Amino acid sequence: MTELRWRYGAATDVGKVRDLNEDSHLASRRLLAVADGVGGAAAGEVASGVTIAEVTRLARRSPADAHAELGEVVEAARDRIRAAVAENPESEGMATTLTGLWLGDDAVDIVHIGDSRAYQLRGEDFVQVTVDDSYVQHLVDEGAITPAEAQDHPYKSVVTRVLQANPAPAHFETRPAQIGDRYMLCSDGLSDVVDDAVIENVLRDFADPQAAADELVRLALEGGGPDNVTVVVGDVSEHRSRRRWPWVLAAVAAVLVVAAIALGLYFL
Repeated sequence: MTELRWRYGAATDVGKVRDLNEDSHLASRRLLAVADGVGGAAAGEVASGVTIAEVTRLARRSPADAHAELGEVVEAARDRIRAAVAENPESEGMATTLTGLWLGDDAVDIVHIGDSRAYQLRGEDFVQVTVDDSYVQHLVDEGAITPAEAQDHPYKSVVTRVLQANPAPAHFETRPAQIGDRYMLCSDGLSDVVDDAVIENVLRDFADPQAAADELVRLALEGGGPDNVTVVVGDVSEHRSRRRWPWVLAAVAAVLVVAAIALGLYFL
């Protein structure tokens, strides 16, 4: 039985300025995710950590409706953030971004909120598949600035929607999966420092997902490492399930036993 699975690699670094890494991530055969905690003293690392913990719970299951289950993950994470704030009021305002990709039988289900990103490399095409929930993205959408100007805008780190105690809807999308597709998820510690063209070149030049993730983090640090940086790279790959082999072997063994008994009786 042929199934699709991620062939993945992941890397993270605190950067050269921050004292604490508030990013969290997950890389598994079915689910990739990056969460970038927001809030600093307001416990952004807690928000990203509990969110990825909920994502991990989904990764251990095989949901019939990944889109719906990703929505439930968002709400469960929101509940845990709300509970953490109630337990420690000083953490009021803690929040996180979330970008997650579930690989199903023939599609990739995406959940996204905030300014962590997902990119797709397919053949000659390289595209950003998520849209930043950020002030500068709003300016770009309004035509007030160009994408190039957004890269160096003083308010490029201002997010307009995050996962927090207060409700804010996430974005959901489903894209067809194709063997050979490469996806890259990252926190803004990469995308704010390394140009998309450079990111594309790395994803094309490094065949191994782990090597690609390591190189992208290295480039972010080389660019000054002003923020935590996390990169997850996943290739849509063919996986031949071996779940049925135990049953096949058991059936063969049973046939051999019956045959042996029959032959034994025949020669008696």
